[in-house]
Amino acid sequence: MLSMVVVLMIFLAIAVRQIGRFRLEIWSVMLTGAGVVLFSGEIGPEDAWRAIDWDVLVFLGGMFVVGEGLYRSGYLATRSAQLFAGAKTTGGLVARIVLTTGGLSALLMNDTVAIIATPLMIHFSRVCRVDVRLLLLALAFSITTGSVLSPVGNPQNLLIAVQSGMPDAFGTFLAGLILPTVLALGFVWGVLRLGWRMEYSQTIKLDGLGHIADTRLARASSLGVALALAAIAVRMLAAWLGEGHVFPLSLVALVAAAPVMLFSGQRFVVLRNMDWRTLVFFAAMFVVMQSVWESGFFQGLMRSTGLGLNSVEGLLGSGILVSQLVSNVPFVALILPAMSQAGAGTAQYLALAAGSTLAGNLLILGAASNIIVLQNAERHGAGFSFWEFARAGIPLTLLQAALYWVWFSLAI
Repeated sequence: MLSMVVVLMIFLAIAVRQIGRFRLEIWSVMLTGAGVVLFSGEIGPEDAWRAIDWDVLVFLGGMFVVGEGLYRSGYLATRSAQLFAGAKTTGGLVARIVLTTGGLSALLMNDTVAIIATPLMIHFSRVCRVDVRLLLLALAFSITTGSVLSPVGNPQNLLIAVQSGMPDAFGTFLAGLILPTVLALGFVWGVLRLGWRMEYSQTIKLDGLGHIADTRLARASSLGVALALAAIAVRMLAAWLGEGHVFPLSLVALVAAAPVMLFSGQRFVVLRNMDWRTLVFFAAMFVVMQSVWESGFFQGLMRSTGLGLNSVEGLLGSGILVSQLVSNVPFVALILPAMSQAGAGTAQYLALAAGSTLAGNLLILGAASNIIVLQNAERHGAGFSFWEFARAGIPLTLLQAALYWVWFSLAI
């Protein structure tokens, strides 16, 4: 039970974040938790090492290199002006952020969009004099919500698509989830408007967003993005043709980062300034969550309750709630074999995808992309608190969960 106590203490520390004059960093809180479960014997060194998903860490590291290159070169700020130039008010800007980043997360995976777009949100807030918390929350909620739509939108959806045996995963997700997901993105805009009603009507001007500061780095970074898109397209095509993953996500990121490392004169500056703290957070999180699984607490809960394996409501609810404590990917990995034995159908698998993904909108620890946004923002002197996220996230998640439940009940 020590592992569960550690998880609860991590939640408490992240919620408080301030003890006297000392401000707690999320990565250090999680690292401390990993140290406790490791040195207490809750998890052995070998199991802890195996628990770390190096494919995920390499993927994040490679994309951090590309994101830092886009930001440092000035390419991100200048090119974004073309995409968002039509926004005349803060509400219009938020609408474009919601639709653009939500749509991109279904193609690029939400973690990738979080890495690339966070510096852009901070830049927008400074140029347009908009509350940075509004833009960061819009980004976090949108990339989580938009990723529901695709089997490659997030890791848990990919697991569901592969292990459920869907013959046409992309078509199944699109046909079964496009309408509620578009409406759910609209809920993001509406819920945030409740908290920033006056600011939504504020007039903004997106002129003069920046200039290319380093042409060589800009070219290398943009080439990296193009290579990443091409590699992801190959993976999507292979999955559609039933050929499996073809190559791991880590290779996508390494290919994307290669131009920056090979052709840019600022390669060491980029490496020094990339978000190493988030990589530490994820490595520690894998250890803590593996310790929780080895405790057997949630396995016993699943056996005693069944978690509604053939119930849309049960899967939506358990996906949202259980993912707050043990992360959505391990939860999905554990429950999929049980669902297969129970004869779950398409509606149940899509409900699991929706619930485990929407979990990221409830609390900060519900999705890895939230941590990427927050940690990346704090590197630039911005961010939001646990309670600011929850104040918007809890009603948003309730509305979205009700929407998907109605949709599954009526349409599938």
